[in-house]
Amino acid sequence: MKKSTLRTTIRAIVREEVAEVIQEVITELKNPTLDKKPKKKKVVNEKQHFTSNSVLNEVLNETVNNEEWKTMGDNTFDSSRMNEVVGKSYGNMVSDNSNGSLAVEMGVDPNDPTAAFLKKDYRKLMKKVNEKKGK
Repeated sequence: MKKSTLRTTIRAIVREEVAEVIQEVITELKNPTLDKKPKKKKVVNEKQHFTSNSVLNEVLNETVNNEEWKTMGDNTFDSSRMNEVVGKSYGNMVSDNSNGSLAVEMGVDPNDPTAAFLKKDYRKLMKKVNEKKGK
């Protein structure tokens, strides 16, 4: 696969995902869901078969019937706590130390010359793009 094709593909996927999340956040801001009535507890009496491992099946069936996991940390995770969740998951992506960790996470060898675009600092390029947009 050519670098330009890979870049274009990654860019398109990121744009789609960001657009979806932004739309959800805007909807949440316009219509907060904090006032919703709590859903009725769904109790599953039958044990479901998730995997061939019997111990794992027991744990998964307990989790299905127990809703404590929804409020871990004594709070429900909603859009008001998004920074907390996103910061832990993606905080290292915006740091200035580009050591190829993104490449490693994507399963790419950071020493491979075709992966150089993952370590490159695109801030200057983006400033130029923004300047051209302003004209």
